[in-house]
Amino acid sequence: MIFLGTQEITCHLVLSICVSWLFNPTRSEITSLDSGNIDDILNNADVALVNFYADWCRFSQMLHPIFEEASNVIKEEYPDKNQVVFARVDCDQHSDIAQRYRISKYPTLKLFRNGMMMKREYRGQRSVTAIADYIRQQKSNPIREVQDLEEINTVDRSRRNIIGYFEQKDSDNYRTFERVANILHDDCVFLSAFGAISKAERFSGDNIIYKPPGENAPDMVYLGSLTNFDLIYAWTQDKCVPLVREITFENGEELTEEGLPFLILFHMKDDLESLEKFQQEVARQLISEKGTINFLHADCDKFRHPLLHIQKTPTDCPVIAIDSFRHMYVFPDFNDLSVPGKLKQFVLDLHSGKLHREFHHGPDPTDVAPGQPIQDVASSPPESSFQKLAPSEHRLVNKLIWWVLLYSIFPTVRS
Repeated sequence: MIFLGTQEITCHLVLSICVSWLFNPTRSEITSLDSGNIDDILNNADVALVNFYADWCRFSQMLHPIFEEASNVIKEEYPDKNQVVFARVDCDQHSDIAQRYRISKYPTLKLFRNGMMMKREYRGQRSVTAIADYIRQQKSNPIREVQDLEEINTVDRSRRNIIGYFEQKDSDNYRTFERVANILHDDCVFLSAFGAISKAERFSGDNIIYKPPGENAPDMVYLGSLTNFDLIYAWTQDKCVPLVREITFENGEELTEEGLPFLILFHMKDDLESLEKFQQEVARQLISEKGTINFLHADCDKFRHPLLHIQKTPTDCPVIAIDSFRHMYVFPDFNDLSVPGKLKQFVLDLHSGKLHREFHHGPDPTDVAPGQPIQDVASSPPESSFQKLAPSEHRLVNKLIWWVLLYSIFPTVRS
């Protein structure tokens, strides 16, 4: 028999407890989602963070304990089960759900609010602290309450501002406004005023206005029902998310993951005239194509590499091109932009396959006489540049890999 001293016994007990904790950490009850429960659980959650994973993926395996510990931390702060939900989907077992949410890499962390998936997935550090801080940020109030209407005159007019004037905070009108702000706060600045402070702006009842960028840009007033979430959300999204968005090194991966080809204006940063003209023509000719192609603009100087792919340099800007994620196609002449229907036909030729055919075989034989042989003119269309920014299937793209990728594709990137 071996006798141990008091100190030795204490040390062994502490060591035993530590080893037990290390190898048997507190397990959190992460909700497993399937086709039968996913809608009910997500629709009833104020905020839900969902881990889309695959068991065979090493990065998924690494994330599991971190995700569970972050859930433990947050549940202490938000004990109501519907305030914050941490959930997971085994994408091998539930490929229908993975397809529904367009999951192309593992693990992917998606945020949901009242069942609606947010456009931006979580791309921060995979650590307990970072994930917990992200959820705290998502739970913070996205609306700044103004105490004096003079504050409205000092809002940042380089941003898109949505301002709600309400008689009282405890109202269905404000709750709907708050719900919209929770979803779109990354795209717009939301402000609100109540009671006597807002009275001057409520001459016909509660009111929501949009202040677009630009000191002299006129306000726009929402004229629909203030309790109809779908109407307010559609109106606000239209104001907060511009038809023509800027592609940057920060949002490139996110834009490629939307899966739509790009119609891009390459212009010098200070060439706002070309950008305005492009925006006007996109709105005039291509509004019906909004769901089939992404309208973007890019800084010629920063995005030299894609320009080189189409044998252009910043001195050639402004340049319009389509990136189909297979090849890049150049709009023949920027000066033809305002020719009625010209830009729309360029996009329609992409969808019909004409751009691809003509790159490989020359112009379509519309004027060839009967019986005359068609000359097959082979060519090598420039490869897509931006498809390289999209994550490979079933692969984790963390911040480090993303920036290494950017430096390799775009050597002109500056920190």
